[in-house]
Amino acid sequence: MNLLEMIKDAGVIGAGGAGFPTHVKLASKAEFLLMNAAECEPLLRVDQQLMELFADEILQGFEAAGRLVEAKEAIIGIKEKHKDVIRHLNERIQVLKLGDYIRVQALKDVYPAGDEQVLVYELTGRVVPEAGIPIQVGCVVVNSETALNIYQAIKGNPVTEKYITITGDVPEKLTVKVPVGTPIIDVLKLSGIEDFQGYSVIDGGPMMGPVMENLSGFVTKKTKGLVILKKQHDLIRRKSMTVDQSRRINRATCEQCRMCTDLCPRFLLGHDLQPHKMMRVVGYGIDPDKTQEMAMLCCQCNLCELFACPIGLYPRAANMFVKQQLLDKGIRYECKPGELQAREIRKFRLLPSKRLVARLGLYPYDKPAPMSEKTVVPDQVSIALVQHVGAPAKPIVTVGQRVEAGQMIGAIPEGSLGAAIHASIAGTVTEISSAAITIRRD
Repeated sequence: MNLLEMIKDAGVIGAGGAGFPTHVKLASKAEFLLMNAAECEPLLRVDQQLMELFADEILQGFEAAGRLVEAKEAIIGIKEKHKDVIRHLNERIQVLKLGDYIRVQALKDVYPAGDEQVLVYELTGRVVPEAGIPIQVGCVVVNSETALNIYQAIKGNPVTEKYITITGDVPEKLTVKVPVGTPIIDVLKLSGIEDFQGYSVIDGGPMMGPVMENLSGFVTKKTKGLVILKKQHDLIRRKSMTVDQSRRINRATCEQCRMCTDLCPRFLLGHDLQPHKMMRVVGYGIDPDKTQEMAMLCCQCNLCELFACPIGLYPRAANMFVKQQLLDKGIRYECKPGELQAREIRKFRLLPSKRLVARLGLYPYDKPAPMSEKTVVPDQVSIALVQHVGAPAKPIVTVGQRVEAGQMIGAIPEGSLGAAIHASIAGTVTEISSAAITIRRD
């Protein structure tokens, strides 16, 4: 079995939250392999700790991936503030004799440094085309935890566990490793809170993560962080705004100052995304047509909504509304020919993470969340058939069947984009639905 087949069989996907199947990404040939170790979302602490605890494994997995795509160089992008981690990585690169292939490049502590297209520009100076992907400019990007999972795949270990930061307005902030399929509520209780009636939880980072509608879900391979805040926190209130509510507010109040556009990361890279124009479309009740296709370029980083707008409006929601209207009409974005250049003003409009944390009202919670020996030993896990971009995994087990931890229980449908799933505990399959496979521990 070759390396690509090992990665495919292990069910490795983008662990940073995107969930794209890694075996598909690494089937390309690239000039550069880049590691996204920026972890630019406020409060999250997974990647920076994994690189300190498992530097050798991550570097070896990263090198293997780089050789697979025939990259001439492998570059790790990590924020310059993580000086100890950078020092440790550089030491291990030399010990492993990888200095002629892998190098560490420090990034400014700005948001969104971990956006894939921003990372490509910062590490290579290349601009990914509008609505494009990094391979179009000779780059493949993997997350640091994904590199660790690639190493584990080489050792024959599939993805059955996930590292998660639990943080926010809680007694104990920590990062833990738990089995995939663990009930979310059990993970949340590791924070020291038992009753969540007065709290809301953001699934992921404070900027891009959605507020969970209920806490009855389960950990997936994409779960990265759980941010717990009181329901009255302004961030929870803003992120809970419905599309109709945001449209009414936008129509009544937008003064076309264009700050949302001037700070937009995609606009600053040279893309033709101008959120203030989408606010205009919504404000005047214009029926979207192909002239508004720029809305499809939005990466949903939320910077326009949660920082740029001086009066707290919802430009991202306007982008998403227009985008959906266009999709409903069958209109897709058509990339313009020619190379893009980042706008000269970009270097003066980068958003320091500390300013963002203060604006979000998260400064009191911006504390370490150290890796903990605490974990959850669930009696039952529910392993989603869709934890990745693409088609749902196809169950290859039956109800009543006993499975071992690490055993494949869902395969990629023939001819489809997808990822395999594996049992995270040993036990008996008790239910198979259209959404998940449930296993009860022996």
